[in-house]
Amino acid sequence: MNEPTTRLRLDLPLLLPDVQDADDRCTGRLIAALSGRPGIAEAHIARDGGAPQLCIHYDPAQINISRVRELVHAAGAQVSERFGHLVLRADAALHARAARNVANGLRSIPGVLEADVAASGAVRIEYDRQKVSAKALLAHAATLGLKALDAAPADTAKPDDHGSHEHGKDDGDHTGHDHAKAVGDHAGHSHGGGPFGEMTELVFAGAAGALLGVGWLLERVATGPAWLPTALYVAAYFFGGYYTGREAFDNLRAKRFEIDTLMLVAAIGAAALGKWVEGALLLFLFSLGHSLEHYAMGRARKAIEALAKLAPETATVRRTAGTEEIAVAALQVADVVIVRPNERLPADGVVVVGTTSVNQAPVTGESVPVDKRPVADAKAALAAFDRVSAEHRVFAGTINGSGAIEVMVARRAEQSTMARVVKMVTEAEAQRSPTQQFTERFERLFVPAVLVLVVVLLFAGVVIDEPFSASFYRAMAVLVAASPCALAISVPSAVLSGVARAGRGGVLVKGGGPLENLGTLTSIAFDKTGTLTEGKPRLTDVVAMPGVSEDELLAVAQAVEQRSDHPLASAVVAGATERLGGRVALPAVSDVKSITGRGVQAQVGGETAVIGKPVLFSELPGSTLPPEVAAANDKLVAAGRTTMVVRHGERFLGVIAVMDTPRPVAAQVMTELRELGIERLIMISGDNQQVAEAVAKSVGLTEARGDLMPEQKVDAIKVLRDKHGKVAMVGDGVNDAPAMANSTVGIAMGAAGSDVALETADVALMADDLAQLPFAVGLSRSTSRIIKQNLYVSLGVVAVLIPATIFGLNIGTAVLFHEGSTLIVVVNALRLLAYRTAARPAAGAVPSVAAA
Repeated sequence: MNEPTTRLRLDLPLLLPDVQDADDRCTGRLIAALSGRPGIAEAHIARDGGAPQLCIHYDPAQINISRVRELVHAAGAQVSERFGHLVLRADAALHARAARNVANGLRSIPGVLEADVAASGAVRIEYDRQKVSAKALLAHAATLGLKALDAAPADTAKPDDHGSHEHGKDDGDHTGHDHAKAVGDHAGHSHGGGPFGEMTELVFAGAAGALLGVGWLLERVATGPAWLPTALYVAAYFFGGYYTGREAFDNLRAKRFEIDTLMLVAAIGAAALGKWVEGALLLFLFSLGHSLEHYAMGRARKAIEALAKLAPETATVRRTAGTEEIAVAALQVADVVIVRPNERLPADGVVVVGTTSVNQAPVTGESVPVDKRPVADAKAALAAFDRVSAEHRVFAGTINGSGAIEVMVARRAEQSTMARVVKMVTEAEAQRSPTQQFTERFERLFVPAVLVLVVVLLFAGVVIDEPFSASFYRAMAVLVAASPCALAISVPSAVLSGVARAGRGGVLVKGGGPLENLGTLTSIAFDKTGTLTEGKPRLTDVVAMPGVSEDELLAVAQAVEQRSDHPLASAVVAGATERLGGRVALPAVSDVKSITGRGVQAQVGGETAVIGKPVLFSELPGSTLPPEVAAANDKLVAAGRTTMVVRHGERFLGVIAVMDTPRPVAAQVMTELRELGIERLIMISGDNQQVAEAVAKSVGLTEARGDLMPEQKVDAIKVLRDKHGKVAMVGDGVNDAPAMANSTVGIAMGAAGSDVALETADVALMADDLAQLPFAVGLSRSTSRIIKQNLYVSLGVVAVLIPATIFGLNIGTAVLFHEGSTLIVVVNALRLLAYRTAARPAAGAVPSVAAA
């Protein structure tokens, strides 16, 4: 490294325990607080493998490492103590415009820096603790209808004595995020109260429709007292306008002039002109649209909330004196729980007793139960839970099969994979997609323009010869026609339904942005090992040079590689152990050093042994491959093998080769992706070009790029992104983190149980199953199409109705088309909850989830 500075890496979650996303504004504040400090050249977020970390470049001549740690910890503590985050949840869905009103109300509170509110009721707030306390903030939120049930979090966060990590080493200590949970009944918006509960508004709308219909019939047939139809219309006004009036009153009290207010004014105006039928029709259809919109948001919301209810509330724990039933929330790491046949698993953990098959569909989306058996060393498995084999690892909320098992708990309830997914989806709900941000900007300009047009139309009698009543009626009709109700709900309803359906299928999508981007891109890049291939290479070829025995070659290779943690090393060790059969004593090994992206070297018997890619030996001083070694290597490479050359001292012992077989579903997945409109399927790999091309050809990729170092993978992604606009990167979320971070959409496979994959990916395929990718892409494609359709419908109807009402279309007809368009976009969005792929059955058919 030619840098004039030394690097120190620090665990970001420990420095900022209240921050989940490395792109959070608090991370920027931490970096800004460090920038310009004497001796610190640069501070940035490093994503080159593992969880994102804060990387500090400092000059040891000006500042020592202890002082750097002190400064960083002090800055992190200052940021954590000053800036807080709250995640709240209303107990019922909000209307899209009500969600914006709540967000605006929260942003108006002094000290609130940002507030995102989803129509599903998810609320995320970032605030300055120096200006507002969490307790006061929740009290303010309660005035907006969000009532906290849990205790408010502490107003100050005191970081632990954080460990530091030089050059990326992790101490494994992570502090959980301190988010306050709240639920509420948003008065005037959620409409959860009333004599019929959540159905009250729908019942009121139905009553308004019935009263309107009876009054209209009586008026047509001229039966009964003359006042009766008018009385029925007035009653229809009451039932149809009850919630609209409440919401309009709330808006006016908050000095806002929203759609509900406009509709109420139009209905009152119609009554003033004696147009009782049209006014009652307006309020009936507007109330009906409101309630169905609320129902749609509630369905999508419940599909997500069903995930949180999958884990049981109690667990049977084995104790020294027998067993004890305790709350799942009280489980501790290393507790052993007993899981009987057909029960749901209470926690993430490893199997220690018994064999069974577990239905993991609720978490991973896998349609076939996964066989489980005990792990050999449970304590070691807990320490490396992310890397435990799938046959030993289980997750909270999954369903045990016919065998009774005992599971050692690896994570507390609030840290389980299921809990993390629910939390991430909840936060994703509150994030606005690019199209939603566009529609909100459009509405901010459009609504004032409509109000100006209505005011102008009120004085049309000045220009044309007509009474004020006619001008007023036309202005009210335009007001109804131009209200962007359908536009307000068109995008959030589709995004929420898409995110909910993805979660039911074992795919975590972090918000509308990744969902929309994945639905429009045409290029996907894949890592090879573990993504397109099984990730379980095996030793296939051993070619010893003349004068060297195969046993000597394998003994040196096994002795060195068993000290390495590289995936290929384990394949070499396993193959060499099998071939040697214990008949050869392994030489002593010391001073093992990894050569990044190239190989490994060590001291064996007093001489330097080097095992690595052939290109490594052209880079080492005074080392050139002999012709016979080069020829053997070229032959193996041509056969699609990954090769390693072994040299001990000055002697080249030979070449060993391994092969990683493609996943059986890989070719079918590529076919499905091309059918979905993905034009470019590119593999980027550290393996040599011939191996990369052999694998690419076997699975049907359009392009393969081999011999890439980790930083070159990042460059390759940047080139693809610059050339094609958008590109997704599929990997395991750990070794591929830098490339994924530079792609438009990072997709991690096998994210269940992997904190790093969950944190680094934009889209996480919970199962280690490549077949989930077409489902994710297809769902995103459908979501993008439905968003476009909804925008065309909502804007198209407004574009037609405004001139139509100006030229005489009556309020009743305008209301029918206006509210009809709202119902169309809501129903269209709800279709996503039933999304199916032709390639594989939807993996959400677990009764407790599907019922949502």
